[in-house]
Amino acid sequence: MTKVFIDGKAGTTGLRIYERLEERKDIELITLSDELRKDPEAKKGAFAEADIAFLCLPDAAAVEAAELAGADTRIIDTSTAHRTSEGWVYGMPELAGYRERIASSNRIANPGCHASGFIALVAPLVREGLIAPDTALTCFSVTGYSGGGKSMIADYESDARLDLAEEGTTDPLDSPKQYGLTQSHKHLKEMQKISGLDIAPVFCPIVADFYSGMTVTVPLFAKDLKGEVKDIEELYRSTYYGKLLHFEPCTESGIYGNALTGRDDMTVTIAGNEERILLISCFDNLGKGASGAAIQNMNILLGLPEDTGLTV
Repeated sequence: MTKVFIDGKAGTTGLRIYERLEERKDIELITLSDELRKDPEAKKGAFAEADIAFLCLPDAAAVEAAELAGADTRIIDTSTAHRTSEGWVYGMPELAGYRERIASSNRIANPGCHASGFIALVAPLVREGLIAPDTALTCFSVTGYSGGGKSMIADYESDARLDLAEEGTTDPLDSPKQYGLTQSHKHLKEMQKISGLDIAPVFCPIVADFYSGMTVTVPLFAKDLKGEVKDIEELYRSTYYGKLLHFEPCTESGIYGNALTGRDDMTVTIAGNEERILLISCFDNLGKGASGAAIQNMNILLGLPEDTGLTV
């Protein structure tokens, strides 16, 4: 029986991981009381007892926790803290060579939600030379409000919003909100580094009034493509064919942001025409964008089928 400790299980990602693992017969969860969950010695003991530990903490706390854990404890960090750090493997097994690195590592940095969708679309193109590393890219990403954690969920699900509706007053949360306007979003570092780009993309994240789901779009001009649209499709088909990340032909009816809500897989597709191309990924920001990806990485560490305990 594998012993698992979740440091930070009260947060959105930690709680979702906990609820999923609680149902598994092959996992024994190590828990700390509310009085001890921030006690360094208690946490150190939990790390020592665990075979695998998830860090579901703010960045600074994740750094401290990783230092507290022994070198033999396999860590999966869901924060931003270690995604571009030396000695940590980026936890996206569908990228070339990463699955093997994850399986043999004790330090895995779980990908960011927006970043997962962007990297899935761009990294294979850079790797195979279909776009140059110095290509100036733009990324638009629409997410459900659960990506903002408990505080944002509380704002969107507040009774006060109902009161405003009854009064006929406009609630700003009724409309999509673009944020990250200073182009310093915390996902940009991993988006650039893991994709193999020389420069970070112009990144336009948008949160909208639906609970979970995410659609990431990367526009591409034909002049920046060293090949044809069919070459991208062939590359995606040959790269992404598993249960948890796969290519699907695009339909003209459009793509809804919450199309894969409640699931742990991601789809990539291509739209547009021969001159102006749209690369699009669709997934649940809480699934393949967070807890689902973390459990997938745990399954790899345990030598299990990657979709064990996941919904596809």
